[in-house]
Amino acid sequence: MGYNVAIDGPAGAGKSTVAKLVAKEKGYVYVDTGALYRALAVYFLDRGIKAGETEKIIGACENVEVSIRYEDGAQQVYLNGRNVTPRLRTEEVGNMASKSSSIPEVRAKLLELQRNLAREQDVVMDGRDIGTCVLPEADVKVYLTASVETRAKRRFDELSEKGVSCSFDEIAKDIAERDQRDMTRETAPLKQAEDAHLVDSSDMTIDEVVSAIAGLCR
Repeated sequence: MGYNVAIDGPAGAGKSTVAKLVAKEKGYVYVDTGALYRALAVYFLDRGIKAGETEKIIGACENVEVSIRYEDGAQQVYLNGRNVTPRLRTEEVGNMASKSSSIPEVRAKLLELQRNLAREQDVVMDGRDIGTCVLPEADVKVYLTASVETRAKRRFDELSEKGVSCSFDEIAKDIAERDQRDMTRETAPLKQAEDAHLVDSSDMTIDEVVSAIAGLCR
């Protein structure tokens, strides 16, 4: 049985960045569960399926396979044998993933893959419901959060550095709406597990967050 670290939290809290660095420091395998849901979102979008077309999404799940490979030490996500990693971080894909991930059949599609990885290896896994649903027996659970303003500023700076024209207010609005959607969905809503350590990164550097979480691990 692997040693499991579960990091949950809202969109833009820095879960992926922090989880990767904790995994590297501790010698664990990093599993980005959000990337798995985003891969499915790519599949739905490529077939012209809209977020509200639940029956079409459920039907599409029957003919899709998502897998993770590690190439040169980096996680690559494959959709039906095709590497879709470069497409996973677009706003369109992120919004589709947030909406479609509330559908039970979508979550069931990826749940066993996540649990198999955790059984076989020492992992750091981040997402919305890792400590509450996916790995309820995880050895370490962390709820990583930050204020909406802080998360919007990080995203705004990230996009601006890439030369992407964006609006801080629109980004903040999108993040707040995504929080509401994730926290109120019927299936596996975003919430802090009772035995999770709360880490608010609003006024912390990445190194400070990584140090705090790594210090909880064996």
